[in-house]
Amino acid sequence: MRRPRSSRKKQTKKTKSETAKNLQKTYKKLTNNLANLKLLADERSAGAVVFYLEGKAEPEYLLLHYTAGHWDFPKGNIEAGESEKQAATREIREETGITDIEFLDGFRMKIDYRYRHGRRPVLKEVVLFLARTRTRQVTLSHEHIGFAWRKFDGALDHLTYSNAMNLLSAAKDYLQQRSLAYRSTTHP
Repeated sequence: MRRPRSSRKKQTKKTKSETAKNLQKTYKKLTNNLANLKLLADERSAGAVVFYLEGKAEPEYLLLHYTAGHWDFPKGNIEAGESEKQAATREIREETGITDIEFLDGFRMKIDYRYRHGRRPVLKEVVLFLARTRTRQVTLSHEHIGFAWRKFDGALDHLTYSNAMNLLSAAKDYLQQRSLAYRSTTHP
């Protein structure tokens, strides 16, 4: 049995309307997904603020002089299958030769920044930890032209970028709260 023409027209109009709405929803989802993809980092790295502490002395922080000219902390790209801490440990070993790293639980900071790789803009996400070493000997990789162990004020003056300075300040605050350092200034 055939339906009257008027009901077929209504059904066709309804179907076209539903199809248009579905297309709009799909377009919105795709647009949102693209916007979210743009927020994802193009590169992910991990590293650490490495410090040396002996007795009741003030900690000394390890700074690396990169071939590009800036001073910063050891860090590098996270390789496939690595956790953030595994990548940080590997990068510290590769860049400094230091193998006795002890991460302090509860300290994890993320820095996002943009730079250009040739003409292409890159969004980089760097996760940094706080790590203690009992080794002062450093063997530099080809990526660096120098290193320095500095107490807080000297390290702050040495660092090139403000995000690294903020990270160092947060590390110092964390150590003070944990009473792992600065005992001579907090306990006379």
